[in-house]
Amino acid sequence: MKQFEDFHLHQNTMKLIRLNQFKQPTPIQEEVIPAMLKHKDVIGLSKTGTGKTHAYLIPLMELCDTSSDEVQAVITAPTRELAAQIYEKARLMQEADPAMRVRLYVGGKDRDKDIRQLKASQPHIAIGTPGRIKDLFLDEGALRLDRAKLLVVDEADMTLEYGFLNEIDAFAGRMSEDLQMAAFSATMPEQLKPFLKKYMSAPRTFRIEEEERFNPDITHVLVPCYHYSYSEVIRSLLPGFQPYVCLIFANTREIAHEIAEDLRAMKLPVTELHGDLESRKRKQAMKELALGINSYVVATDLAARGIDLDTVTHIISCGFPEDLEFYIHRAGRTARAGSTGICFALYKESDDASIRSLMKQGIRFEHRRYRKTGWQDLHPYGQKRLKKDDEIEKQISMIMTKKNTKVKPGYKKKRAAEIDRIHRKKKREFIRSKIKEEKLARYKEKSREKQG
Repeated sequence: MKQFEDFHLHQNTMKLIRLNQFKQPTPIQEEVIPAMLKHKDVIGLSKTGTGKTHAYLIPLMELCDTSSDEVQAVITAPTRELAAQIYEKARLMQEADPAMRVRLYVGGKDRDKDIRQLKASQPHIAIGTPGRIKDLFLDEGALRLDRAKLLVVDEADMTLEYGFLNEIDAFAGRMSEDLQMAAFSATMPEQLKPFLKKYMSAPRTFRIEEEERFNPDITHVLVPCYHYSYSEVIRSLLPGFQPYVCLIFANTREIAHEIAEDLRAMKLPVTELHGDLESRKRKQAMKELALGINSYVVATDLAARGIDLDTVTHIISCGFPEDLEFYIHRAGRTARAGSTGICFALYKESDDASIRSLMKQGIRFEHRRYRKTGWQDLHPYGQKRLKKDDEIEKQISMIMTKKNTKVKPGYKKKRAAEIDRIHRKKKREFIRSKIKEEKLARYKEKSREKQG
């Protein structure tokens, strides 16, 4: 295992590492830092919590020249929350080197104030959402990126999914001709590759695999929705578990809002986080998350990228995302730091292909539902319920195929006797049911006679 000293970093960069109380580099940092220091284009594939933010902040600290008044590096993130999260980590760079200027540019901030500040001085590192950075650079001409040589695209897969690559494409083409780019992502969709190819030259790709493809400490439970809505099913599940923090994922903002409103109507403490929230409510939601105020958090996949909690005990996945890799990331939000967790996957008939695909990949689903009497185990997903006759045939089949390591005298007679016992039991059940039907018919007949 390498140490930070092995990278031969400047004094201020080592001070940044000490301020963060880092002991040794994580696997993604061990790979990315030396590559970026050699001015290589980099693609880093790893999940949240692997140390990828400092995998690029540390080399940016090393490569930026604070004696220059020019913008030297740009970091983009698809949401305000993620950009703000990166900015909070990057602020220590200014403590490590007081000459370093790091600034945040996102929607919801005072745009005119940003422009006035930029006219006075440019940051060395600009962090923000693609839209606001494009606006300040190309539309306002206030943020001067034309000489910036470093571009980091964080959460690249989500940036693609929400259509923000066009904004990055607009200003990346106007940056320095010898632009060095680094892209970090949890997954690598095919649609992302043409964009990366356009701006990268022989990129080094580092994929940090999880030790376990699927965390064995997470229990996956399929819960059928039948004809009920997600909100109605969640309401029925709540008496069945007591979460410390329950993170509820929705595929759309509308569904997330509907679920959050339903939980509020039940007087439950809930934090709602998605792209439709106005700036004030988004800030309030992030504050609630930081303070750990509420036990229930409802979010979309994109908004959840800004959530890094070690206290999530339960996940509820309302359906399955189009990219099934995101289901793995949903479930992976629990069972952190050696604890166990549970992921309830609410499904409808239309989710069949997704469920079967995940099962083929190795996920073992329990199949259950919750009723007033408690949790009920359902038949394994994908297996049809046996009719009574089928159950008998199954029992007989088990007897016929039973392996006998030592064949004892008379075993064929015993086997025939067992089969005969099963048939006689079935016959008794049939006779009892017929007697009940006849008694019920006689009772109804007598009732009609009395009424007549």
